[in-house]
Parts: sequence; structure tokens; C-alpha cells
Amino acid sequence: MPARLACPDCGATHDDRWRCHCDAPLSYERSLAADCPPDPPDPATLNRDRGLWAFTDLIPEPFVTHASLGEGFTPEVDAPEWGARMTIESVSPTASFKDRGATTTVARALNLGAERIVDDSSGNAGAALATYAARAGLDTEIYVPASVKTAKLRAIEAAGATPVRVEGGRQAVTDACVEAAETGDVWYASHAWCPAFLAGTATWAYEVAARRDWQVPDAVVSPLGHGTLFLGAYRGFQALREAGWTDRVPRLYGAQAAGVAPIVAALHGSDAAGGDNSAADGIQITEPVRIVEILRAVDETGGDVLAIDRERTEATLSRLHRAGLYVEPTCAVAPAALETLRDREAIRPDEDVVVPLTGSGLKIE
Repeated sequence: MPARLACPDCGATHDDRWRCHCDAPLSYERSLAADCPPDPPDPATLNRDRGLWAFTDLIPEPFVTHASLGEGFTPEVDAPEWGARMTIESVSPTASFKDRGATTTVARALNLGAERIVDDSSGNAGAALATYAARAGLDTEIYVPASVKTAKLRAIEAAGATPVRVEGGRQAVTDACVEAAETGDVWYASHAWCPAFLAGTATWAYEVAARRDWQVPDAVVSPLGHGTLFLGAYRGFQALREAGWTDRVPRLYGAQAAGVAPIVAALHGSDAAGGDNSAADGIQITEPVRIVEILRAVDETGGDVLAIDRERTEATLSRLHRAGLYVEPTCAVAPAALETLRDREAIRPDEDVVVPLTGSGLKIE
């Protein structure tokens, strides 16, 4: 049976909705740590052949075999130029971290008996959901910006999904998809709204902690658009602490694209959020669905959010490539933000910092 959902704003519970009657985003009714044993497993005994589904005690959606492609357990490598460790999410089946959320979202769709799903995406989430839906035998439509990168569009089409190109900004794409979800016989597999997606991205935190024998790093710096990885990490580290497997949550820092940085604007004002960064196309989100939770995560962990401009993104991207880390432009905002945080002494040189490199450079074109 699919897990029940609850509204953090009004307290209503639901068998399934893509958002509450009060329009708030939903979360799982029970904690991610509700079914955890009191003691963590020996990291050496985790069955990595199952990918992220090795953490079934921390994933509320039942495992569906044909919704998995072995996603998870991405490599973590040293990046001495930035004094950090970086996880290589680009080795995921569709070459981005979105596979983590896609497998759990499609698992929920299957548990609910859905036959047709839709989502709106700038590319990576759409490609991931299309691929996992194909694995599960679900029909899929992905609403994308008319300017979507060719490589990402090709991945959606190759999986047999139907891309629906929408003119206008990223919000226009979402609006068109929501209209389709509310008027058609489809299940809205939204990576922004669906709590199953965050349950999948939370596994990134489990892997980071397991590698450290159930210790957590001092800080995490990640790109931040809708916050699906940022909030997944937050929820994951919270669940580990709640289960008693770890004793704290790391400071969480987000990197947004200058000119489209609503979290930065909320924290530091519009001047700090201004500029241009069209290079970071994966995080061009003007109205993050879970902005309240993002702000709470920043505050509770003692983190921060920075806006990174196009010039710094492109310069950092070139350095990443020269360091053998072939990633897409959106990835570069996080290492760039890390350098600023070090300059401000918000992150000390001796601290353990982890940066997820969220997508492959093969998707640049």
C-alpha cells in the first residue's frame, strides 16, 4: 500500500494528492525514520547491488523491482582544488541525481495503480522520469521549455515519452503541466511536489553518512532550484539523526543562479539575488514549491544560500572539466559558492565538505 500523506500547514491527511486542498505541498504522514531499527547496519553489509534501495528502512514507498535501474551509491571522490569531496551523480542511469527521485516516484505511481504520468521539467527530471516510467511500462508526457537542450529532449523521446514543448519561462511550463494534470486522467509525477521524489533524493544523505561509518560531514554545498536535492539531503540527514544513527545534521548551503534566486532574495534582499546566470539552466526556478521548508532548512542547520553569476559559473565549469570532472553548467554553481563561503570564513579549510555534482557534461548541447 502507498504511504499516506499529510499537510504540514493545515494538518489534513490524504491517501494521495499532488498538493493539499489548502494548496500547500504535502509530505509523508510518518517520518522517514519510522521503521528504522535502533542500530544502523554495518556499512560493509549494505547490498550495493540494490542501489539506493539498500536503504529500504528509510524509504516509505515499497520497492518495485521493475522501477529500478541500479541507481544510487554514486562515487565520492576527492577534489583537492576545492578542498572538498564530490559525489559524481552523473554516473546514474540517466546521468543526473534526478534518478534517485524518479525511481521512488515511479514506485509510488505503480503502488497507486497509475497508468499514465506527467511532469514538467527543464530536462534532467523529465529524462529520468521518462526512463523509469518506460522501465515500469507507464505512458508519460513531459512538459519542457521550448528552449530545452537537445540532449535532454533526446533522452525523453528515446524512452518513448511524449515531450510537450511550451513557450515562455519555466513557470509557464509548470502552469501548462498543472492544467493537464487537473483536467486529464493522469497522475502528476511532479519532482517538485511529490514527496516520493524527496524520499529518493534523501538517499544521497544516507550514502554520505554510511561512507563515514554513520558520521556526517560538516557542510554540504549544492545547487538549488526547486530544492529537490537540497531538501532531500535535509530530510535524509534529519531522518538519520531521528533514528539515532547519527548525532547531528550538517550545515546546508545552496547555490542559486543570479537573476533567478528567490531564496537568496528572501534571505538577503533583491540586490544580493540580482545579475544573470542563464548558463545554469537547471535551476531557473522563480517560485520554488517548498520555499518555506528550504528557508527552514537553512535556518535550522546554520547554512546559507548564495547567488552565482554566469561568468563565475563558466569559469568554474572549465576548472571542473580540467580536473577531470565532466559535468553540466548547473553543477558549477556549487563549487563556486564553496569558494565564496571559504573567503567569508563560513566554511573553514579543515572542515569536511561534500558537494554533489548533479549532472553530466554530455547533456551540455
